[in-house]
Amino acid sequence: MYITGGSKGIGLGIAQYLLQKDFQVAISSRQLKSAQQAAESLKGNKENILALQSDVCNAEDEQQAVKKILDKWGRLDVLVANAGVGHFAPIEELTHKQWNEVINTNVTGVFHSVKASVDAIKKSKGYIITIASLAGTYFSEKGTAYNASKFAMVGFTQALMLDLRQHDVKVTTIMPGSVTSHFNNHVPSAEDAWKIQPEDIGEMVYDLLKMNPRVLPSKIEVRPAKPPVKK
Repeated sequence: MYITGGSKGIGLGIAQYLLQKDFQVAISSRQLKSAQQAAESLKGNKENILALQSDVCNAEDEQQAVKKILDKWGRLDVLVANAGVGHFAPIEELTHKQWNEVINTNVTGVFHSVKASVDAIKKSKGYIITIASLAGTYFSEKGTAYNASKFAMVGFTQALMLDLRQHDVKVTTIMPGSVTSHFNNHVPSAEDAWKIQPEDIGEMVYDLLKMNPRVLPSKIEVRPAKPPVKK
């Protein structure tokens, strides 16, 4: 399994859950040190963990990351395209740099990850999972860049599903609502207990992988069961 952006938040939660189920897990970060520190924090068989440096905005980085996975384990069964960023501002204040970073990471980055992985995953008849957001269905103020990226990711993933299902490759996009993570410079705290936890997404990934081969939940919306009442 290869999890992009796996050094914290949802990606790290998925990695921890799947390691506990004896999966071999590679995690990447733009900085190798961050990936290595995250790998050290994970509980499980260290032989089943691989830390990688890769910026998903760079196609060659993703190609090299997949090569290292194949060199270590000989196959790649699952890609979790999780790496993402968000900038939120009214259109008058949103900068070209912010727009480009969001689109390049959340859309083109997913394309790079899939292109680098798809041949190996077709050989293993594996699974591609993208981590989108409810922002891929529901738009919000100050969300022009983020909404555009997540709408695009959902569309990309659903078209990819149609491309690959006759090759016995499953493709799903998971669209979480509020998740406890470091996203958008948030610092997790006890006040986040009502939110979806990263390990909950890990459990969902595991359930998808263990589902009967004839069944494909291609798009999944997931929300906190009981958010606090707004006053």
